[in-house]
Formats: sequence, C-alpha cells, structure tokens
Amino acid sequence: MRFDLDRLPTDPILLQKMLREMAEAMEVERGKRVVAQQTVKVQLVAIEKLEHRLSQLLRARFGRSSEKMDIAQLHLMLEAGDAAVSANDDVPAAPKLRSSRKTGIRTPIPEHIPRITMEHRPQRCSCGGAETMICQDITEVLDYVPARFRVLRHVRPRIACRSCESIRQVPAVDLPLPKVMVSSALLGHLLVSRFVDHQPWYRQSRILRRHGLDIDRDVMGRWARKLAWLMAPLGERLVSYILEASKIHGDETPVTLLTGENGSHTAYFWVYLRDDRSSGDMRPPAVAFRFTTDRSGKHPASHLAGYRGYLQADGYSGYNVLYCDAKTKAPREVTEVGCWAHARRKFTDILEKNPSPIAAEAVVRIGELFAIERDIKGAPPGRRRQVRQQFARPKLAAIRPWLEARLRGLSSDSPLAKACRYPLNRWAAMVRYCDDGLLEISNNLVENALRGIALGRRNWMFVGSTKGGDASALFYSLVETCRLNSVEPEAWFTDVITRIGNHPINRIDELLPWNWRPVAENQKQEQAA
Repeated sequence: MRFDLDRLPTDPILLQKMLREMAEAMEVERGKRVVAQQTVKVQLVAIEKLEHRLSQLLRARFGRSSEKMDIAQLHLMLEAGDAAVSANDDVPAAPKLRSSRKTGIRTPIPEHIPRITMEHRPQRCSCGGAETMICQDITEVLDYVPARFRVLRHVRPRIACRSCESIRQVPAVDLPLPKVMVSSALLGHLLVSRFVDHQPWYRQSRILRRHGLDIDRDVMGRWARKLAWLMAPLGERLVSYILEASKIHGDETPVTLLTGENGSHTAYFWVYLRDDRSSGDMRPPAVAFRFTTDRSGKHPASHLAGYRGYLQADGYSGYNVLYCDAKTKAPREVTEVGCWAHARRKFTDILEKNPSPIAAEAVVRIGELFAIERDIKGAPPGRRRQVRQQFARPKLAAIRPWLEARLRGLSSDSPLAKACRYPLNRWAAMVRYCDDGLLEISNNLVENALRGIALGRRNWMFVGSTKGGDASALFYSLVETCRLNSVEPEAWFTDVITRIGNHPINRIDELLPWNWRPVAENQKQEQAA
C-alpha cells in the first residue's frame, strides 16, 4: 500500500484506520511469503525424493551393483584430504601384485585337455639317401568340436532255449523319465543351460533346431517339472540341513509371474543360506530357494518353522513375525542380526546423485567396520569376537550419536534422513555381530547366491506358472549349492538324474553335492572293500 506523504489526512481517526489497514496488508503479505516458503520447501523435498528414486532406478537398470566408492571423492566431500583412507569389504586390503607371467607370454593350454597328434612330414629327399630326424617342433592349437547329438539304441534280443523251452530277455532300460526318450546327459545339459548359463527354453529350442532337432520349449518345461518332482527329496534335505545351523542368512528377490490373459503380478524367490566358512567352520555350505506368489511375512514363518538361532536379513518388516509375537510382543526363538551393507548402500545411493558430505562420512565410518572384518576372515569365532570387541565396538559407539546428531538437522522425509534412521531403528540387531564370532557384519553372502536369479531374470523375463516357479526354486537350490561346494553341475545332474529313481530314500544324503561321487568312483571303492 502506497501513501502520498504530502496529502495525508489530518484526522487522527482516519490516520489510525489507514495504519490498521496497512498493518493487515503487511500481515497478509507476510503470511503469503511463509506459505510460499513452505511450499517451496515441500516441493524441494519432493524433488529430492523423486531424484533419489530415479537415481536408484537408473542404477538398478544400468549402474554397478557394488557400493565401492572413489576414496579421493569421499575425501573431497569431507574436505579432509589428510584423513585416514576408508576401507570397505569390496576394496582389497593390500595392492594387487603384478602377475608373475611376463607380458606377451601366452598362457599354456591346460594339461587335462585331450591332445590329438597330427604329424606333418616333409617329402622324401630326391636323392634317396637314409634320413634321420634331428628334432621336432611342436605347435599346440586349441580346437573346438561342436556339440553333436547321437541316438543310443538299446537292443534286447529275446532268446529261446530249445532244451527247456524257456524265453529270456534283459529287462527294459530304465529311463530317467517314464515315456521320455532322452538320456540323463541331455536332461542335465538342458537344466544347466537354463539355470547356470541362463538360456531360456525358447532359446535352447532354437539352438537345437540348428542341429536338426525340433524340441518345443513347452516340452522342455514339462520335462523340468517332472525332474523337479523326482529330485524334490534333495531339495527338502537341503532345507533341513540349513535349519540345523545356528545362523542362517535370508533374503528375497522379485520376479514377474504370468497369471493368464496378458496378466501378471510380482512374485518372489526367497533364499536361505548356510555358510560358516568365514568363521572357520568348514562344514559344507548350502542354499535353498522357495517360490511364493506374494511377499507376505507368513512365507518366511512357514519356511523357517521350528528354527532356533540367528537370522541375518535386511530390514524388511515381513521378517518381524520371526523375531517377536505380533500380539504379545514377546521375543521368539529367532534372533535378528542386522546388515551393515544395506545401511551403507542407502548412503552410497545418495552419493550417486549428489556429493553429500554427511553421506560420504557415513560411508567412510561404515567402511572402517568392514576393514576390521577383512583381517579376521576365516578366524575362529573366539578370535573374531575378541577383535570386534576391541576395535569395532568403539567405532559403533561413536557412529550412533553421530547419526543422531545429523538426523536432528535433516528433513524427516528426505532420503538422507531415512538412511540415518535405518541403522538407528534397529541398532540392537546392527551391533549384535560383535557379541558372537559366528555372525557376519553383512548379508552379502546370501546376496551373492541371488546373482544367478538376477542374471537369469534378464533373459527369461518371467515365470510362466506357480509350478514352474517351484521347479525353478528347486533347481536354483541345487545349482547354487553345487557352486558353493565347487562341484561341476552338469556332471552332477547327469549322474544324479540317472541314479535317483532307484536310490534308497534313507541314503539320499549320498547324492547331496558335497557327498556326491560319480558311479565309477563308487564302483572302485566297492571293489576295494
């Protein structure tokens, strides 16, 4: 409101009225500015959230999966170039040594590769004299023989004896699958191509068609489901073996499930891992997958029914039913263990978008915890607990008040505030690993077991049915357990598919990957005995 100072009224009442109007107008303007500032603040927070989500989606689609950060970049963000170099579990403790192999020297071909010798002799000398070989030069060339198919013809003569008038014939050959005229070697190859090499059924069908064989992808899927029924006892034995451990790792990953006429929804593979080699326990590792049509907490409660011990998983609320009773809040017999890799990942996701000094310092602090773990990997549990109590406990005691102080100055809805709250809201579970040397600082072991599904999902895109999902969960359990125990999966599948139909159920442990021996080795041992 503007006034002409030369023409102000002389009436005091009129002047008071003008001043009141002016004050009210200023109050309205001030209110508008406050509302505008609040609106801008809300919009900035919303923009920051959307940018954070976009960054996560882009990273999930195109970015790297490791939380490894550029140490120099972190120091620039912290403005502390002379600070101690951070460390995490992805960075080697010492610089990699250069390979002892000289540059330009070709790597020799492994000795186990079969050799075929082809001798190239020069023509005889025209003079006809006696010849003597002085020496010979040998050149080894790596060759490839394309895969070829063959037909095994099982001929069973029917023999008649003229003396006793009897007829004899060898019983029919046992097929791996009734009325399916394929060998265990072909079935094993198809399974390994699907669940190890991530070749979808339709792609394998096209590959076979190039060899002159027409096997439809639906036929391969039916074979796989029949094999899953045949090998189901192995999957159940893996689960029971995993539940015998005092500590297991758990996680889940989404997958698209087709539901009919162009319909689909999100289903899940759940994974449970037993692997205590980091704490010096050399008992065989094992992993088991389960398929469900949703992410309800009733599924892990069903999968881990009767389990007593530690469960290391992420902060998904569906696992809470395992830790305490929903009604009485009384603790159950499963104890939660937190994952510092998940906590760190929330800060690295922020750093992917903008240089946040708070996020950078959080990554450095958490990285120092992982540096302690590298030095005690494989040590006995007592030694691991002692080192953690001495070195990790003080760092954890400093991280908590630091996070709380930073949280007070942040918008409660910002990604950085959510990253700070993640470890604070489950602090008891996050520091529990320091009290028991069997426990791990992170859940990275089980995430490594999920890589096969993550890679395969990009190729086969979806699961066609719940039965197909259950079969896939079983085969992923078997191939990942083979990988953990350094067992060649195609040889294992070929041999086990041949034997499992007639194998006694009370000796099913003999076929588990870490106990498995090929038939030839078993025959040698029986002959020696």
